[in-house]
Amino acid sequence: MNLGYFNYPAPANEPVLSYSPGSKEKEVLKKTLRELKSTPHDIPMYIGGQEVRTGKRKTFHPPHEIAHTLGSFHEGDESHVQQAIDAALKAKDAWAALNWENRAAIFLKAADLIATKYRSYMNGTTMLGQSKNAFQAEIDSACEIIDFLRWNVHFLNEIYRQQPVSSAGVHNRLEYRPLEGFVLAITPFNFTAIGGNLPTSAAMCGNTVVWKPAETQIFSAQMFMRILQEAGLPDGVINLIYVDGPTLGKICFSHPDFAGIHFTGSSAVFNTIWKTIGENISKYRSYPRIVGETGGKDFVLAHESADPDVLVTALLRGAFEFQGQKCSAASRAYIPGNLAAVVKEKLIAGIDSFKMGSVEDFTNFINAVIDERSFDKIRSYIEKAKNDPRASIWAGGNCDKSKGYFIQPTVIEAKDPKFITMCEEIFGPVLTIYIYEPAEFDQVLDLVNTTSPYALTGSIISKDRNAVELATERLRQAAGNFYINDKPTGAVVGQQPFGGARASGTNDKAGSILNLYRWLSARTIKETFVPPTDYRYPFLTEE
Repeated sequence: MNLGYFNYPAPANEPVLSYSPGSKEKEVLKKTLRELKSTPHDIPMYIGGQEVRTGKRKTFHPPHEIAHTLGSFHEGDESHVQQAIDAALKAKDAWAALNWENRAAIFLKAADLIATKYRSYMNGTTMLGQSKNAFQAEIDSACEIIDFLRWNVHFLNEIYRQQPVSSAGVHNRLEYRPLEGFVLAITPFNFTAIGGNLPTSAAMCGNTVVWKPAETQIFSAQMFMRILQEAGLPDGVINLIYVDGPTLGKICFSHPDFAGIHFTGSSAVFNTIWKTIGENISKYRSYPRIVGETGGKDFVLAHESADPDVLVTALLRGAFEFQGQKCSAASRAYIPGNLAAVVKEKLIAGIDSFKMGSVEDFTNFINAVIDERSFDKIRSYIEKAKNDPRASIWAGGNCDKSKGYFIQPTVIEAKDPKFITMCEEIFGPVLTIYIYEPAEFDQVLDLVNTTSPYALTGSIISKDRNAVELATERLRQAAGNFYINDKPTGAVVGQQPFGGARASGTNDKAGSILNLYRWLSARTIKETFVPPTDYRYPFLTEE
């Protein structure tokens, strides 16, 4: 029973802790890292609120310390996918009927638990499982997931308040129903916050969810699932399973109650999912919602007026934080000839100053890439550049996987603006630079816009406002998130809604009200207080 109208005002973004020398948070985080490494973890699936152990164990290791075993998780099969769907459908009616203020309270409590009791554990599992340094973990697995939870409650509250006008004798209203069926969430390794947001944004709207994280993110995913349970999430609302993609797709995409997918991952996988859904469209109770954020080949365009220090900082941070494993990472840069020499000198000096190694050493700016497959792929691009006369290595280029998957941050100069590393997504610490003549700025705008099939993020570095205006206009379709005098990474929930178009996804803007509309199905209700009792209209009478 609703006894009042409840308001959830816009929250403040969660403050980022500094982990400075002597700080309490640094002391607590280091203690948590030691604790998490001290005992092997036995990680179950969570289906219908129950811990499910299959006995089919797969071990997992820190990408920066592959000799150490963090523990193992229990791998599922087709039967567990079906169990997760059944649990979601069983929980659906009661969850959708739960008053909004009680749904909201669960997610707000989860946010507060992460901000306090479990902050070091969310960060610690992310650091060890995904090889993120303390700062990268803090802005992701603490601040961003907290922001997603709090801001989405606010956004959904704003949606519920949106109602139509009514004319005399009539009352109109909109109710925002969840989708009819279950929602599938498929989440990537690179952001714990994405792993948390994709299932919870749909669940917050009254949907029930089957959640499959990347295997390399399971350590932090299960930590978040445990927090949701402690916050009071009812059994079966979100079901966390560990299965391979084909197994998941076989069951989910042929199920009549499949209602939608919330996806972040590669463009190739998303294309396959979309095609499969299309081929199975006659099987579904309703047209599924398809929401995806996929790849990027993100650019930094420097004008001849750019401040070299601003430009170099944007490149060093934008290309190499979290080893370039961000959909938004700066991967290609266009530098005018008048700045090339000084930018090269400063870039090399910056890379030479980077320390690389374990996340447990807080002085390391660079850590490992996620796994051997990624390591081999990234190294293959570096080797192509080393062996092609159209490219040269400015800095880095060394790779070593003897103790962990370490790739030295690498800068390539491409003589050909369509060289392979200027065009294809690499998803690692590799930045390719093309040097152009300052007088060619107009032509370079076309080059930036047409070189890549993606359109996720990009930036312009310039002190010339005319150049800024020109780039902003001409590159309107080249990036869903566009930055002026900054790196093309670091979107903040509630401030810079995130997502791109073209081959980068459906641009449904995570971290904004737009995304939540996708998980709702509106119903219009009209009530007439004094209904007519005669079919005849006045126009029918002549006298």
